[in-house]
Amino acid sequence: VQLQASGGGLVQPGGSLKLSCVVSGANLGSAFMAWYRQAPGKRRLLVARISMTGVTMVVNSLRGRFAISRDDARNTAYLEMTDLNADDTGVYYCNTPNSAWSWGPGTLVTVSS
Repeated sequence: VQLQASGGGLVQPGGSLKLSCVVSGANLGSAFMAWYRQAPGKRRLLVARISMTGVTMVVNSLRGRFAISRDDARNTAYLEMTDLNADDTGVYYCNTPNSAWSWGPGTLVTVSS
């Protein structure tokens, strides 16, 4: 299984980004999916997850600004991020909630003016 995250980049504080994660080699419809973030010098942490039926969970500190979704027909999961701040800087990865698949390279998000 290959996980290709994209959509990151440099964004100003207060800006928004929508990340995509394309899953190859597996049927996304049969899996929970999750997004993780690894800030510089810190360990990778769960940001949000979504069930096969679309039930979502976003960690408390990000609730209201981040939203996870999925399009099983496209084998793609998404993370929409709004009102970004410097603390949101990091590499964003997708995987199942139990990290069942090999990690992809992630996509770098830098929030800076």
